[in-house]
Amino acid sequence: MDISKIFEYALEREYEGKRFFSENAARLQNAAAQGAFKAIALEEQKHIDFISAQIAAQHAGVSAELPELPANGFFAQRADNENIEMSVAESMVADLPVLRLAYLIERDFAEFYSMAAARVPAGEAKDVLELLARWETGHERLFKHLHDRAFEQYAGMPWGG
Repeated sequence: MDISKIFEYALEREYEGKRFFSENAARLQNAAAQGAFKAIALEEQKHIDFISAQIAAQHAGVSAELPELPANGFFAQRADNENIEMSVAESMVADLPVLRLAYLIERDFAEFYSMAAARVPAGEAKDVLELLARWETGHERLFKHLHDRAFEQYAGMPWGG
């Protein structure tokens, strides 16, 4: 596999993800969901910077540094500390499709990075792809949780939503 093609494709997807989260943050009715989308947009910019650094290092023939992730993941900690899931559960039904799409985008990212990592030999590129997969898996879990909580609340409304 051509790792430079994988990184270039990943970079394009990260730009798309950032654009999705930035644009939809303003459309969400729930403040906590808006905050999560804005935070993910910033996180996607970090992914863009990280992948860009990997591409530059590869072209220069040097190794780029791999950052360390928090043990629990930033968004899991934030959800626990700020009770995001409780306020998102009060979200309006209009937010459900956007939360679902966010979950699917992050799941697709995680799957792409995992599959790419499985196809490259052990080494720096594999480590980079596995790190990206872990990042995206954390985002995927957050949006799945937010969607499921909001859907549960919606489905339990006496008027059927």
